Amino acid sequence: MSLNFRLHAVILYTTEGTVSYEFESDLTVLEGPTGVGKSTLLELIKFGFGAGEARLASVATEAVHDVALDLEIGDDRYLIVRSLDARKRKNVRITDIHREERLPDLPVEGESSLNTFLLGKLGLPDNIQAAAQKSKSSKPGSRVTFGDIFKFIYIPQYAINRDIADSRDGYYDPKRKAVFELLFKLTDPEILSMQSRVNVLNGEIDSADKNLQTILSFLNESNTRSREEVEQQLQAAASEQDDAQEDMNTLREQLDPVIDRQTQTYRDLLTDAERTLAEARAAVQDLIRERDEIKLEKKRVKADHSRLERMRDAGARLANIEFSVCPRCMQSLKNRPTDEDLCRLCLQPDSISPEHAADSYELHQLEIQLNEMDAQHEVAEQQLARAQRSAIERESLIEKLTYSLEERTSQRVTPRLQAFADASERIATARTRQEHLDVALQQWDRVADDAEHVKNLRAEQDHLKATIAARKTALALRRASVLSRIENEFRTTVMNLHLASVESAGFDSDNYLPLINGKVFTKTLMSGGGSMTATQIAYWTSLITVARETGSRYPSMLIIDGPRLALNLDSETPRAIYQRLMKGASENPHSAQFIISDNELPDSYGVDYPRVKFGYSNPTVSTIRHPGEGLVPRITAEDSSAGEN
Repeated sequence: MSLNFRLHAVILYTTEGTVSYEFESDLTVLEGPTGVGKSTLLELIKFGFGAGEARLASVATEAVHDVALDLEIGDDRYLIVRSLDARKRKNVRITDIHREERLPDLPVEGESSLNTFLLGKLGLPDNIQAAAQKSKSSKPGSRVTFGDIFKFIYIPQYAINRDIADSRDGYYDPKRKAVFELLFKLTDPEILSMQSRVNVLNGEIDSADKNLQTILSFLNESNTRSREEVEQQLQAAASEQDDAQEDMNTLREQLDPVIDRQTQTYRDLLTDAERTLAEARAAVQDLIRERDEIKLEKKRVKADHSRLERMRDAGARLANIEFSVCPRCMQSLKNRPTDEDLCRLCLQPDSISPEHAADSYELHQLEIQLNEMDAQHEVAEQQLARAQRSAIERESLIEKLTYSLEERTSQRVTPRLQAFADASERIATARTRQEHLDVALQQWDRVADDAEHVKNLRAEQDHLKATIAARKTALALRRASVLSRIENEFRTTVMNLHLASVESAGFDSDNYLPLINGKVFTKTLMSGGGSMTATQIAYWTSLITVARETGSRYPSMLIIDGPRLALNLDSETPRAIYQRLMKGASENPHSAQFIISDNELPDSYGVDYPRVKFGYSNPTVSTIRHPGEGLVPRITAEDSSAGEN
């Protein structure tokens, strides 16, 4: 048996009321002419599942505010409700119908989402990654979602005469194949996880190996062939440094008696002079900074003083202005009797005169600050001049002491100093050589570490590959059986459809796609043709039939939109298609569900299965008046917002 997956009903909550459709039969056909909303209903089902981007017609986005799906998965039954409102559609409401219990709302995407919930009900985790299996890809693969599985449940009209589950998109192939294998239990999440890790290890091994080769190239350029050679050279450099240090100590013992007391005095004086010169230069810099700060502060105080002067001047000018009319009611004030010490306008005492305001406290304080700053600036200039003279004197003293010291020691110390310099150079060279060799030694250590890391990565990858191969071998018998049964069922179905252009039919066991006349169907059949559509019907009905017989994880529901879109109704093929669908529904009752949307049905369609008829007077969203034939744009693969059939 395949996984019980059945849609019992779809409820649309519209602006004008509720529309409900029940699907209790194993086969239900939605029948009606183009433009009455059959595809709209199916796309709303896809939207309710959150299975990718649904192509919603304007009647849905404008008139439907909620879609509810009465869904049975396994032994459980749920009501899933999703709003079409742009702000609310990110979450769904779920009710457990059997337990009559409202479950926590779930986001459509992300962690612990509707996707996680539906995958869990299918017995799958939500972290499966579909990695490429026959390439040196370093990518872990895209995550498998319920939307990918829904491609095996719902065949929309815009895809039925084009390709199978996006098989034309090469980048999608690894995920399509992984979903196929998961649904038919030809693989399991653990195998896919290991394959994803194998791909990631490809990148890690390449990166680690590249680093290893870079380090080896550097070591070859440094003329070090092995770690042992570096250690030998490092030991020789250390011995050279010890010998040079011993020679330097001997020279120092010989040089000490040459330096007499007067020479030492010169050296002490020179050291002291250099110290005082440094202090003098530091004092000069501090005084320059202090002087500049005084200048800046003085400039700021002058600006404040000027501002207050301008305010005083403005006040003096404004004080002489007399209002001749009231600024509020515009009545004349010229003949209004007032006392001399009162304001003509407000009749309040005029207590402050411009002359008194000019002699302000602020101006007085600012003038005091300016005088103090002038004094500080003058003192700073004097101190700066003294510090600069002191620095010049120290420089002159250092020059004299240096000359005297060099003249006194040149004849007595120079030969020994040359030997001393040679020993110092040998020590420096030995130390530099040791540092270089230390780096090389570290690189050789890193070579060993990187080589071990690459070895471990390859060992892990080989172990994973061996485990994958072993687990695939264990599944090989089932794989051969399932694929053989699919091929036989598909071949029989195609032959029964009486397709004139088909001479032979088979099944590609690598790509899991139909073979027509020895080639993949997309290379044999023209897109948009009746043979392409009929091949799709044969493929999908064969999958669900074999899944039902082999205990697969394949959901037991198939939704097909427009199976006879490109077919002549009078031909034998449409009748054969519906005979195949009726056979799939009748072979094992309640084991599979078929929901078909079509424009017109052949006369051979049985009366044992319901057909829901729609028209322009009774469209699928029946609460909303249909604008009329030809006035609704059709849904296409390119236009996701158009109307539907």
